[in-house]
Amino acid sequence: MSRIKAVFFDLDDTLFDCSGQLARTARRRAAQVIAKYSRKYDVSSVMKIMEQYYGRGLSTSEVIKKTCKKICDSNHSLCAVKAMTAYNSGKVGNIHLFPDALPLLSELKKRKISTVLITSGIFSRQMEKIKKLKLDKWMDLIFVHDIETGGEYKSEYFREAMRKLSVKPSEVLNVGDRIRQEIRSGNQLGMISVRILKGNYKNQKPRDHFEEPDFEINNLSELLDVINQIHLGRSAHPDIVAIGGGTGLPMVLSALKQYSRNITGIVTVTDSGRSSGLLRKELKILPPGDLRNCLVALSDSEELLLKLFQYRFDKGGLEGHSLGNLFLAALAKITGSFEQGIKEASRILAIRGRVIPSTLQDTHVCCELSDGTILEEEFNVRKPGKLPIRRVFLRDDVAPSPDALEAIKEAKLIVIGPGSLYTSIIPNLLVRGISEAIRNSRAIKVYLANIMTQPGQTDGMSLSQHVLEVEKYIGSGVLHYVVFNNSVIPPAIRKQYEKEGAYIIKHDIDKLPSTIIPIGRDLYERGDKQILWHKQFLLRHDPSKLRRTLIEIIEKSEI
Repeated sequence: MSRIKAVFFDLDDTLFDCSGQLARTARRRAAQVIAKYSRKYDVSSVMKIMEQYYGRGLSTSEVIKKTCKKICDSNHSLCAVKAMTAYNSGKVGNIHLFPDALPLLSELKKRKISTVLITSGIFSRQMEKIKKLKLDKWMDLIFVHDIETGGEYKSEYFREAMRKLSVKPSEVLNVGDRIRQEIRSGNQLGMISVRILKGNYKNQKPRDHFEEPDFEINNLSELLDVINQIHLGRSAHPDIVAIGGGTGLPMVLSALKQYSRNITGIVTVTDSGRSSGLLRKELKILPPGDLRNCLVALSDSEELLLKLFQYRFDKGGLEGHSLGNLFLAALAKITGSFEQGIKEASRILAIRGRVIPSTLQDTHVCCELSDGTILEEEFNVRKPGKLPIRRVFLRDDVAPSPDALEAIKEAKLIVIGPGSLYTSIIPNLLVRGISEAIRNSRAIKVYLANIMTQPGQTDGMSLSQHVLEVEKYIGSGVLHYVVFNNSVIPPAIRKQYEKEGAYIIKHDIDKLPSTIIPIGRDLYERGDKQILWHKQFLLRHDPSKLRRTLIEIIEKSEI
């Protein structure tokens, strides 16, 4: 693969936040014009109609045209022209680059990678933005597509920039937020495309392969990871498997889905609590809760659909049930199998990757306590206040999902954890053939350690004890890395968890097996503690920090 010699940037919502106050003010100006032409709708009503169209991922031009056509009768064409003019008028106001923009531009200069700005809008307005943001000092070339004069959208500027810099399309990284504009134009010319998930178009779906970006990032700082990956000749989308359940696995999937399209979540199906427990008993299906959370984590669907899928009823006969759980249960019945139901849900939610149960057969996780007492079902295994767990096992000898075995075999990276050790992680390893497949896989294998101990499961256990417990079920010498948080947890938050019997895991690195490389990073996500409905809560890892750490491992391992 060619080395990157130039980066072409869009401006609005790529280098600065244009979807905040600036966009809201512009939309109101357009709505005022449309309300004047319609004579039936006030400004507030017009803006609500416009927001509905924006919610579908339409461009501002499309939104204004459709709104005018809907409410302005015969004058809709003139209305659209006037409204678009109003939208693009007005003062720019105070704008600022994204915090990671200048560090990125500075690093690109150090690497001698050319930078080009190609933007679209009213010429004078776009130039005012460029001046306020002081981008002229950072860009080798600047092009402004003036929408008032027309012309071929951006493509002509892409060609001219490549000619002036003497670079090939395969040597250009094309960065923008709109798949139907800059991403499409760049792809048609053979550039490497990077979509930044910012602004009004972050939920827009590709209509064809020209609108499919090669990479997706949440923040500009991630662009350096993309460049490093390309320079090292790595696959743009390596096969990655993440194994677990609960709240940990969805976080890992969410962290990695912008890095690779070929990601598979292998999910435990031994949940016996609340909604999932009731549905598995009454409908004789696998517990849908953990699978639902993973589907949502990998989904590219509109935000409203995701909220609907996660909605939980708080009263009446459906109290405690999430709509997503009921939806999966219904799909299982309609399609004739739980496996097919998950595939249909994956299609409906437009997920990136796959979500696979570790087994398609019904079973429960059980444990033996230190005094020999046997407890059955996940709810009892994780219940606090009992004696230490000596071992865990499945009630039944269950066969693995064939898709799970295939994913493990093809994986370049296998991530285990974080999550509840005995109820989210190890139950997957107990399914017949799963541990053997992991042992035989040529993938790099990483264990992501929890930040805190979990009452009722890992009371008093250190980092090395967690690792050794995992190795007890998959075999010694299988794991290559253990990743753990080494940042300081604020005392106030730590005390809150200590009241619940959860303590920071001791990092006894010197007691880790010599075959495992420890990697300590600041992984703690600043913010409110995460709670998964009546289950023991855990401090959450920061998805973006975790992604950077895993990419670092991938690069070290030359995957």
